[in-house]
Amino acid sequence: MVPLSLTVNGKPIEVEVEARTLMVDLLRNTLGLTGTHIGCDTSQCGACVVHVNGRTIKSCSVLAVACDGEEITTIEGLACDDGRLHPMQQAFADCHGLQCGYCTPGMIMTAVAIADEEDLLEPARLREELHGNLCRCTGYQNIVKAVIAGADAMKRSG
Repeated sequence: MVPLSLTVNGKPIEVEVEARTLMVDLLRNTLGLTGTHIGCDTSQCGACVVHVNGRTIKSCSVLAVACDGEEITTIEGLACDDGRLHPMQQAFADCHGLQCGYCTPGMIMTAVAIADEEDLLEPARLREELHGNLCRCTGYQNIVKAVIAGADAMKRSG
């Protein structure tokens, strides 16, 4: 067993894991943060995207021990302390950017990172940026609308 010290959604965590434990398994099975989904186990679908120190990773392809000392943010960590949704989460709800919802946590985590990095989100460029996140239900039209609306709301809220 390997001891880890992490900050997960703003809370310090001390845990011991097997050296082969994937980050997605630590989050879901050990910490009970089941918003991070396991979709493909091959890092192709993006359902498992989380932020490590503000950068997106596909948590199904990263060993938990590689994140020792890092700050992890999951979909559960985006919402405000008072229960209000993060602007990107709210935009996905308002713009109907989801159907079955399986891809939604990873899609939102990726969208937040894109919005943090990009000044101007044009639909064609945004579709390119989302290429690592697969959705089999929506056809992406409303996802693109949601990301643009969420990015705008993020900028307005500071």
